Amino acid sequence: MYYCYFKTPIGELLLAGEARSLSMIGFPKGVMRRDPEADWIYNEEPFEDVRRQLAEYFAGERKDFDLPLSLAGTEFQVAVLAALQTIPYGETTSYGAIAKQIGRPKAVRAVGAANGRNPIPIIVPCHRVIGSSGDLTGFGGGLDTKAALLRLEAENSGGLL
Repeated sequence: MYYCYFKTPIGELLLAGEARSLSMIGFPKGVMRRDPEADWIYNEEPFEDVRRQLAEYFAGERKDFDLPLSLAGTEFQVAVLAALQTIPYGETTSYGAIAKQIGRPKAVRAVGAANGRNPIPIIVPCHRVIGSSGDLTGFGGGLDTKAALLRLEAENSGGLL
């Protein structure tokens, strides 16, 4: 596994993956904060495209990512991650809506749990999922980070979140 760090307006992100695919983004704080494993190899080269696309995203120039991803998990978790990738830039949805989208309308809590274990936040936009009341709910990088990402997208999409 290769890794490197990337400085962003929300802090320094840990990027990790194989030579040809991204498998993890770790936040600098919160429950999804990660440190490299002892056997990981520091190498920025596999992440050139990831860093470029993230820089474009934070500059408000990129609305969709086009990167090879390694999404692991149960069949249910992978279905949730796939559904997250259909949420348009600058828009939000609820856990209930995701549960309905994947054909499991009663699995709202399980959707929340799968959303919370998203290994590639930002690119797989779990920050776009909010509570049915419209409130921001838990986020692995902290609610302030979630709010910052939603604000960035609102400012660059002309929308109001």
